[in-house]
Amino acid sequence: PHIKLCISATRVYSCVRVVCIRGVCGIRTSESMSKRAKKNEQEAGDGDHDNGTAPAAKKGKKVKEPEAPILYSDPPDKMNSKDGRAANMKITSWNVDGLRAWVKKKGLDWVRDEAPDVLCLQETKCAEKSLPDEITSMPEFPHKYWAGSDEKEGYSGVAMLCKTEPLKVTYGIGKEEHDKEGRVITAEFPTFFLVTAYVPNSGRGLVRLDYRKTWDVEFKAYLSDLDKRKPLVLCGDLNVAHEEIDLKNSKGNKKNAGFTAEEREGFNQLLAAGFTDSFRELYPEQANAYTFWTYMMNSRSKNVGWRLDYFVLSSALLPGLCDSKIRNQAMGSDHCPITLHMVV
Repeated sequence: PHIKLCISATRVYSCVRVVCIRGVCGIRTSESMSKRAKKNEQEAGDGDHDNGTAPAAKKGKKVKEPEAPILYSDPPDKMNSKDGRAANMKITSWNVDGLRAWVKKKGLDWVRDEAPDVLCLQETKCAEKSLPDEITSMPEFPHKYWAGSDEKEGYSGVAMLCKTEPLKVTYGIGKEEHDKEGRVITAEFPTFFLVTAYVPNSGRGLVRLDYRKTWDVEFKAYLSDLDKRKPLVLCGDLNVAHEEIDLKNSKGNKKNAGFTAEEREGFNQLLAAGFTDSFRELYPEQANAYTFWTYMMNSRSKNVGWRLDYFVLSSALLPGLCDSKIRNQAMGSDHCPITLHMVV
């Protein structure tokens, strides 16, 4: 009996130890997961654009329940200017994050439904010789123009597809330092210029911030020179969220590319030169309206994003502004398309 009792006690003791060991393991697993999640959030913040997720809760503090996402619903299109004239020009701009992948994701189906007069694309990452047949053969846009990087295959790149032939088309801004990356196409129409641009990103760790500051000054000078000849529409990925209302996590991104004081001041200077952000002109208080969401952390479904894509207009074109749209339901890229309705 004495021996049996000892064995029994040993079994009980072993049992308790097993439970304790499992408990410790469980805690370690939980801590490991928490550290991994925190690391993921930090890595997201080190990228081109943070996803806006709040930092992980400190040890010992109660973790808050995640907030329900606040979504943005694009309102019905306004097809008349304030003075009652009907829109007669429709321009769509889209950072496609790789043209070939975007075509495979049926981006052109959406474009056909939208049916703009001009389609501007950024970050095509595709040399002209490698363009997909699906887009080069589009009869809807008989006039197509492409610009790509001279030095890097699969980098940068912009395009402009037009129903009506422009009077003239030029590439770049007349500065070799910038133009070799294939970032700008300008089309002259009878009453205005249309400029599509993919503005340089300051990069992870802001390694290109100095270059970006130079770009902002020289690009503004280029646009101002055009504006002296004829009013213009600038569209594209301008790689800046102008104000705190233009991104989800403004506090956590003040030292990240796209929301530095220097980049925001560059945009301020552009507006001060006589240009207007068309979306804010029409919707000055509209929050949660974004055009870019990182692929990490389910950011798009949570609407944790940035407004990086714009239609910027010369002051002389403002009377003809009808609507500036954010088509955030269109999929196919980490950006969504934007559309401008105007009278020209």
